[in-house]
Amino acid sequence: MELENNIILQIKYCLFAFILFIISGCSKEVIVDKNINKDKKLYAVAKYPTPVLSTGDFEQVYGGADGKTLKKSPTGLIKELEYVAYEGSVFEVTGTIDRGNHKIYKIYAHDYDIPELGLELFVDSRFVDTTTVKPVERKIVLPSKADIYKYFDANEGALYVWGGNNVGGVSKMFEFYKPAGALDERDELEWGLKGVDCSGLIYEATNGYTPRNTHQLVYFGKPIKIAGLSADEIVYKLQPLDLIVWKGHVIIVYDNKTTIESSHSAWGVIKKDLHTVISKFIKNDRKPMDEWDDAQPKSFVVRRWYAENN
Repeated sequence: MELENNIILQIKYCLFAFILFIISGCSKEVIVDKNINKDKKLYAVAKYPTPVLSTGDFEQVYGGADGKTLKKSPTGLIKELEYVAYEGSVFEVTGTIDRGNHKIYKIYAHDYDIPELGLELFVDSRFVDTTTVKPVERKIVLPSKADIYKYFDANEGALYVWGGNNVGGVSKMFEFYKPAGALDERDELEWGLKGVDCSGLIYEATNGYTPRNTHQLVYFGKPIKIAGLSADEIVYKLQPLDLIVWKGHVIIVYDNKTTIESSHSAWGVIKKDLHTVISKFIKNDRKPMDEWDDAQPKSFVVRRWYAENN
């Protein structure tokens, strides 16, 4: 009797294991924790400009059901794209999604650590190399002021692309995520990540020296005291390359009369009159503040980050 019970238990165990195998084989995504052995962390290093998304389903964003449709928000933005990491950027791999001929890595990016957004970040394995030895972080060299302005002037009119910071685009997108059919002109540019958003403009101009997100930029550099000042008084205090910023948008002071920004409403990089910009903020009840305060979301601050001896 005892022997029969053991046989029955073994049969039940094998049947249970078989069912688990079938279920896991049908699962679309299986994330495996690569940090089970804490002494053997896995790192990824960008070998090309690497799109970093807030979803592991890259194919749904770039292709969709018909293989040629971009996933866009009601305002026409591909909001799953967080930013494009430059060559040499280092990530810590925290999980893996197996796609057959490639993997999607769930990652932690030190230079995009924004806990308040609660984001999960992912990269495609074809854009990166992996290693268990912690790599040296990408060396960031701030371009000269002349080169920053050369970049601004050359790229006035570039397309607004949410999460974009590569005016020249990412050609590997068309190799790794080849559209199943012809795209219209704008979709082709957006598919290839050929454009910049507001913080992406200053990010590319500075070779990634400035933080990539406005949630970081509101604390970058040093504050300029503007609380309670009029538009005239604020304009008088501003210097070229100062950042007029709040959590959601950043505008760059181009010179003492002009700003430059990548504007969603204008769908591209545009220069505007500085005094008009500041006056409009104040008229629309956007309050000038000395320091950023999350309790005052409808406000703006000025951050000075550029020193002439850079």
